[in-house]
Amino acid sequence: MTEKYDAIIIGAGVIGAPIAYELSKMGYKTLSVDKLHDAGEGSTAASCAIVRAHYSTEDGVATAYEGMKYWLDWANYLDNVQDEKGLAKFMNTGSLLIKSQGHDWRKVKGHYDAVGVAYEEWDNKKIEKMIPVINMWEYWPVKRPEDPAFFDPPTQKLEGGLFCPEGGYVNDPALSTHNIMRAAEKYGARFKFNCEVADIRSENNKAKGITLKDGTQFDADIVVNAAGPHSFKVNQMAQGVFETCNIKTQALRHEVMHCPSPEGYDYLNDGYHISDGDVGCYYRPEVGNMFLIGSEDPDCDPQVWPDPDAFYAGEGGPGESKELSKAQWKAQCYRLGRRVESLQVPEQPRGVVDLYDCSDDWIPVYDKSDMDGFYMAIGTSGNQYKNAPVVGRMMAELIDAVEKGLDHDQNPYQYELKYLKGRTFDMGFYSRKREINYNSSFSVNG
Repeated sequence: MTEKYDAIIIGAGVIGAPIAYELSKMGYKTLSVDKLHDAGEGSTAASCAIVRAHYSTEDGVATAYEGMKYWLDWANYLDNVQDEKGLAKFMNTGSLLIKSQGHDWRKVKGHYDAVGVAYEEWDNKKIEKMIPVINMWEYWPVKRPEDPAFFDPPTQKLEGGLFCPEGGYVNDPALSTHNIMRAAEKYGARFKFNCEVADIRSENNKAKGITLKDGTQFDADIVVNAAGPHSFKVNQMAQGVFETCNIKTQALRHEVMHCPSPEGYDYLNDGYHISDGDVGCYYRPEVGNMFLIGSEDPDCDPQVWPDPDAFYAGEGGPGESKELSKAQWKAQCYRLGRRVESLQVPEQPRGVVDLYDCSDDWIPVYDKSDMDGFYMAIGTSGNQYKNAPVVGRMMAELIDAVEKGLDHDQNPYQYELKYLKGRTFDMGFYSRKREINYNSSFSVNG
């Protein structure tokens, strides 16, 4: 007999698991399926798990600052569930946004003021005191080491930065997702792993369930696509869905590098998360007293958009394997080396390679679809990890409202934030039908 559920969530990563959790708390019988062996073991496990407030839009800042409150109160969010693996930890280092031409920081500051984000303005002297290994010279525009101008001496200083005391990173993104799974199971949610979805079944433009690659079928009138880098492939399985989304998603190869902290500087315990658009990098502390270095997608960095199935199978063309690209590894480490002159770049590359699930404007789609009962939480990679608890609650409320008759396309759902009291969020901002948002940074910054 085919198993029947109220809702099936495709993907048990950091976006899918909170949706299952919140729907289960509302009384829905949910099933989450994932092609891997456990929750959070896909692209979530490779996430830098950075928690910071700066985004290019006011709504993005509001969502991120709301999400931060969940991470600061993690055990309570999980309803004090017990996880045999322990609980993930939010490392509240604080987050520094360097004032540079690589960020529209004045706009960000305006968003901070509008939302009520707690922040301080640090001048160069304060930054160099708090982070003694860095200099505040301007190196703009962002360049690659092969550029003849890369090592030109700087001629002027930057303007300081915006420091948020609430900010940092989560020490284990896969564990944080496992925590959410255990919390969801407490409310009856079921999770099945090693399950690859082959088809979204429908009847008269109404979702009816999923079929796995091995032929197994599960029935549900609600199906949620939270499949990360495979999201566009799942949309293509649902008749008429991919074609009617104005905003599309695709998988982008992305790398982060690990470099030892300069001798004598305890970056792991004394450092901050820093977003440095002047050198096109973000960096945060990593286990082993390392700098974790990610790219902020400057124009000079090439982008590779692989087939996710080929990528994870270790197949495909050049640049699609999970090995570090020596050219990109050198670019990111050398750019940080301009800011941290005592950085000792090792000869052997070390870091992580995985895929982002990117939308056309790097702003996610949290929405229904043109198929009744089929919903999407996609285009989330790179900058939505921090928002995951908010997304779970927001998507659950949207699904419940639409299933009860709301015409979300004509009358977008108004989500009331839990922590930022009195602030209501128009979910039309994340619509599949929207035009490309040119206020976006079109990068990992969102």
